[in-house]
Amino acid sequence: MGNVLEVQNIEKYYGNKSNLTKAIDNISFNVKEKEFVGIMGASGSGKTTLLNCISTIDRVTAGHILVAGKDITKLKGNNLNKFRREELGFIFQDFNLLDTLTAYENIALALTIQKIHAKEIEARVKNIAEKLDITDILNKYPYQVSGGQKQRVASARAIITNPKMILADEPTRST
Repeated sequence: MGNVLEVQNIEKYYGNKSNLTKAIDNISFNVKEKEFVGIMGASGSGKTTLLNCISTIDRVTAGHILVAGKDITKLKGNNLNKFRREELGFIFQDFNLLDTLTAYENIALALTIQKIHAKEIEARVKNIAEKLDITDILNKYPYQVSGGQKQRVASARAIITNPKMILADEPTRST
């Protein structure tokens, strides 16, 4: 099995010369296909910053991040958008569901962006909803469901596109 993720000597700084904070200090590691990895550390130790760099929400100051052999630190514009859309799933600690969309629509959105046919979207959403036991809330809005149900909707949205890699930032955190 090959590496799905290679993090090579990454560093991340915030601020400027007079007030510089090093959030990530020369981190390197690999993750193989089908491997689960947990990142633990004290509050403020850079866990979310690391995930944000791997997910391209933020850019590294130095080093390289490779996903399936592709250096994502060099991606820009449409190539970066395509990577996020097709190869990455992200489960945010605060769900990041769109309040004006139902659970079904929140999950289907990722497939709609990929221009998947409506019938396939419906089949895939129903399939993942059954697996995550959320079929009964598909027509509800985020404000109408519990925190655990919101997290399952967010999880469904992250995995519905069958990404190469799924990142989760405190996915079991209670709000």
